[in-house]
Amino acid sequence: MPLPRRTVGRLIAGAALVSALPRLPAAVASPLTPTPRQTAGPFYPDQFPADIDNDLVAIAGQSATAAGAELRLTGRVLDTAGRAIRQSIVEIWQCDANGRYHHSTDRPGGRDGGFQGFGRTTVDEDGAYSFRTIRPVAYGGRTPHIHVLVRPPAAEPLVTQMYVAGEPRNETDGILNRIRDPAQRASVIVPLMADPTAGADTFSGTFDIVLEG
Repeated sequence: MPLPRRTVGRLIAGAALVSALPRLPAAVASPLTPTPRQTAGPFYPDQFPADIDNDLVAIAGQSATAAGAELRLTGRVLDTAGRAIRQSIVEIWQCDANGRYHHSTDRPGGRDGGFQGFGRTTVDEDGAYSFRTIRPVAYGGRTPHIHVLVRPPAAEPLVTQMYVAGEPRNETDGILNRIRDPAQRASVIVPLMADPTAGADTFSGTFDIVLEG
């Protein structure tokens, strides 16, 4: 049964009114979780190695390579809107496979001379960085971790630590568990996956670092 002419007219007028209303903006993506600040610890280098690059496994001019499982660590430096923070400098430092840092105040005995201990690189145009290092190991009361320092071009540096997903000591590590916000705590715990394409006993992981401001 056809609709009365008056009803059809009202429907057409209503459709015209709806089409004339301003369109609402698309939903804004939720901001990324800022990476939490953490202690630099006592072992930021007091003397930098002669070879400062993003490969901590091989030292220039030396045939020996680092002991331990190799880790290919990659990630990006971003703001909370997901934009790359270009020209950022990323530094990492960690203990060697024997649990010793390349630092004058750490125990020198048993130190791995084939491990660089500290690395530095500058992100690319997409904010990406990469390091070749070793899978971190536990020492003392600490769960395995890597110290990370990011120096953005026009903001305060960020010091944090990266942890390994699935490590039993994560549950009791005092420094990790000082991060009270669950989302921030989860943001620094990184799954490490076996990467047979890069060689036997090699792992890869991705750690994106999000800066506020």
